[in-house]
Amino acid sequence: MTSTQPSSSPGPRPEPASVTGVQLMQGIGVREARGFWADAWSSVLKQPRAVLSLTWIGLVAFFAVFAPVLASGHPVWFTEKLADGSQRAWSPLASSLSSADILLLVATLVAAVVFVLPIKKWMGWTVGRRLGLLLASVGQGAVMVVVATALKGYLEQREVPPWAAAWRARPGLPWEAAAVVGALSVMIFAWLPTFRTLAARLSFAVLVAVIAGAAIGASWRTPPEVFSYRQKVDAGQAQAVWTLVPWSPVQRGTNLRLLEPGSDPSTPDRDAWIRAEFRPLVAAAREKAGPEAEKAAEAAKVDAPSPRAAEQLAREARERVLAEAESAVRAQALPELEKRALEKFPKGTAPEFVMGTDGIGQDVLSQMMYACRLSISIGLVSTGLAVVIGVTIGAIMGYFGGWIDTLLFRIVEIFMAIPVLFLLIVAAAVLPRNTYVMMMIIGCVTWTGAARFTRAEFMRLRNQDFVQAAQAVGLPLRSVLFKHMLPNGVTPVLVDASFAIAAAIQIEAVLSYLALGPAEQASWGRLLASATNEVGEFKWWMAIFPGFAIFLTALSYNILGEALRDAIDPKLKKARV
Repeated sequence: MTSTQPSSSPGPRPEPASVTGVQLMQGIGVREARGFWADAWSSVLKQPRAVLSLTWIGLVAFFAVFAPVLASGHPVWFTEKLADGSQRAWSPLASSLSSADILLLVATLVAAVVFVLPIKKWMGWTVGRRLGLLLASVGQGAVMVVVATALKGYLEQREVPPWAAAWRARPGLPWEAAAVVGALSVMIFAWLPTFRTLAARLSFAVLVAVIAGAAIGASWRTPPEVFSYRQKVDAGQAQAVWTLVPWSPVQRGTNLRLLEPGSDPSTPDRDAWIRAEFRPLVAAAREKAGPEAEKAAEAAKVDAPSPRAAEQLAREARERVLAEAESAVRAQALPELEKRALEKFPKGTAPEFVMGTDGIGQDVLSQMMYACRLSISIGLVSTGLAVVIGVTIGAIMGYFGGWIDTLLFRIVEIFMAIPVLFLLIVAAAVLPRNTYVMMMIIGCVTWTGAARFTRAEFMRLRNQDFVQAAQAVGLPLRSVLFKHMLPNGVTPVLVDASFAIAAAIQIEAVLSYLALGPAEQASWGRLLASATNEVGEFKWWMAIFPGFAIFLTALSYNILGEALRDAIDPKLKKARV
């Protein structure tokens, strides 16, 4: 065989287009073998529908993370003139962020840096190791936020014990509470196998606790949601720099109810003025067309077969003439009235509602963006909890077999018989209606699929040579199950998890549609339920936008699961080869 000549230019030598057997023995032209998941992922990316699904899921995840800084009625920067003539400049947007908002932004930026930088070349960290560290830090931060939120809710109750009342009155409460929660999280998460030595694990847990504690302490006393900035700007008392969508999902107004897409806050005033001016013109036109309408009515009675039919034909002829007169006035006067109304009620500094408003005057676009967070969190957290429970129980069933397998499988069958939706409906009536309760219930009931898949894989693997070798050298049971057997049998569970995420999102949408979802939280299902208002009028924009979001998100996860299943199926892989 022939080979290409090496280039005389500096830099790495190009690989030959064709190599000889001797060159192959020397390592020239040999490509590094890809791992199982790298090969499966490359197969997924070759499918256009899977790429489109990943693009949509990535878009939803982007809005879930950055919605608080992309859609907010709080200005990014606000300069206000005070009564003494001085100016006060500050960022209402930064003050309105919660601890969860801050930690999500920090985790996303850190993940982007960690997965972009060549850390594997510097420190030898593989993608799996980086992902494990990221998940451990996110889990610790999430636990701290949940515990701090529960502690804050307890301390804000009207009747609390004396020690709680005394603690609540201390000026350093936010930072003391953050320190307590952080210390507890370090005691728990320092035992995770993130690093080999205890000192390294402890240092990593302390670093995460410091970052999460700073976010919790800074956002402990969140100011009330007051949106008076635009009135001050219109009055010339302040200047503001707004974000991309300058409306918060909880920002509402009774005069902004059910505005169509493209409307602005001054649209109701213009519409009311146009109706007031247009009504006398219509009355005058109908009065002027009255004699002609009567003539048409008398003419319609001539050919009527009966007196009753004559009255009906006369009524229709009269209304037809009057409607034509009203249409003529509408065509002539309405454009001029709309022009005058726009001059009388200008738009001012308020932007348009791109997707309209709902029944209580809230912007639909900002709610759509914030609802991405609820859907993503419900799907990922509940499915992650279900996978952990299912893999643990399924591993025990498949490894031991016998009476342990029989007993645990009866438990699996019991949970399989529980209707998840009806359980959530009952729980909404007796438990607090928040996101955490919904996650816990969905995760603690839908783990049966992961358990059955894991059981089948472990039954297949428990007699393999590498498992018997691990047992022979005396490795502990947890190492045999989760370090050696689980990586070889977790593939079907991960495929099933993709379908489970789509199912969890659909369950949340159904509950929110029934007004049983998390209270005071934007949701696609709640917007969809508002498509038909109290008087039965259908508002298309509140059905189209959230309906398509639910459909595309669930469809994307299902398509991704099918693509991943096809990529790891050995029969399909052999057929492709």
